[in-house]
Amino acid sequence: MADSASHTSHPDIINRLKRADGHLKSIIEMLEAGRPCLDVAQQLQAVEKAVAQAKKALIHDHIDHCLEDITGPLPRDQRTQVEEFKLITKYL
Repeated sequence: MADSASHTSHPDIINRLKRADGHLKSIIEMLEAGRPCLDVAQQLQAVEKAVAQAKKALIHDHIDHCLEDITGPLPRDQRTQVEEFKLITKYL
């Protein structure tokens, strides 16, 4: 299993999640202040998308690292299958 320190995407994922956390706290404040539901729903949608993008980046990075740990670096002609595998993860 790949060492988490070798995942170059982790700092970006952490930043995404910290921004999402800040937005989520703002949403709680919006609800407490009685802001319109449409405004709150829009912000919730943005947080949901940010978390989904962080999850996608984490999964893709993990796929890349795990496959390289097992097979070693893949030649360009074999990367197509890996890229297709990553594309299909959007249906999870």
